[in-house]
Amino acid sequence: MGARKKHAPKRGSLAFSPRKRAKSLVPTIRTWPDVEIDKPILLGFGGYKAGMTGVLYVENDPHSLDYGKEVHTAATVIETPPLLAIGVVAYSVDPVGNRLRAFKTVLSDDLPNFIERRMYPLPKGGAKRSIEEVESKLDEIVKLRLLMSTQPSLAGIHKKKPEIFEVEIGGKVSVEDKLNYAREVLGKEVKVTEVLKPGDVIDVVAVTKGKGFQGPVKRWGIKILPPKSRKTKRKAGALGPWKPSAVMWTVPMAGQTGFHRRTLYHLKVLDVKTVEDGRAVTGIPFPHYGVLKNSYVIVKGSVPGPTKRFVILRHTVRPVKLVVSEPPRITYTQLGV
Repeated sequence: MGARKKHAPKRGSLAFSPRKRAKSLVPTIRTWPDVEIDKPILLGFGGYKAGMTGVLYVENDPHSLDYGKEVHTAATVIETPPLLAIGVVAYSVDPVGNRLRAFKTVLSDDLPNFIERRMYPLPKGGAKRSIEEVESKLDEIVKLRLLMSTQPSLAGIHKKKPEIFEVEIGGKVSVEDKLNYAREVLGKEVKVTEVLKPGDVIDVVAVTKGKGFQGPVKRWGIKILPPKSRKTKRKAGALGPWKPSAVMWTVPMAGQTGFHRRTLYHLKVLDVKTVEDGRAVTGIPFPHYGVLKNSYVIVKGSVPGPTKRFVILRHTVRPVKLVVSEPPRITYTQLGV
């Protein structure tokens, strides 16, 4: 067999291997950013993907070729009803494994009944005593995270079971100030306007659409072989050399496609609309989702997952080249959002 006649790049990216199903629909955030803010602030928020729309806005990035012009872009609408802070998780450093270790989890005393759909039985009392225990070991605490619960009954999605996830408390403040902030919001609602504002650059973490078991053509994007090929055309041209006599993990094979945990970086928040300020138009229908009932965020571009998928919005962990002080000015949005 002679040498290959031409050079061709490898089909598919190995950066996302192994391509297996996500463990949960609620993604776990592995890394939280360091924000330059002089007060305690939550570094993320959660919401439900309602759908996509089109937006006309004036580009305010000086490095863009369309600076000062009115441009059209696709945008995603994410409904973000208030989150409920049901607990505080304190982390210390494990000297053996050189990693974070959960030191103490403090749950609120007055949790609503719908939390039982996710956490049963509900704890009764002990929050004050647990916080005092964290205060006594404050010199060992390095991270504080709030245990947040969604309230799907306040959104347009027909759902009762909430999602529970952790959100880290950031800011250029001491651990004691972060603990005081956690004590203030424990058992209360946190709104999206307290975390995000128009013009922010965020990362979106979610689970992509599931496509089931697929072949290598759809899974990896390899070419279909010519009609003279032996046995089949929708396969890899070769499974590997004779030595070693094994199929390498880099060979494109059939398997699970979609339903992977993915992160999109550097997405711009075009607008944050709430019900209280009178700007949000409630009753906006979205196909396969329902009617928007609460506050929502308009994010430039697309985000992973189908309609109704739970997504987490996080302050970006990668540095931003230019921080624009003024948010983009939206001139027109489709669907009336």
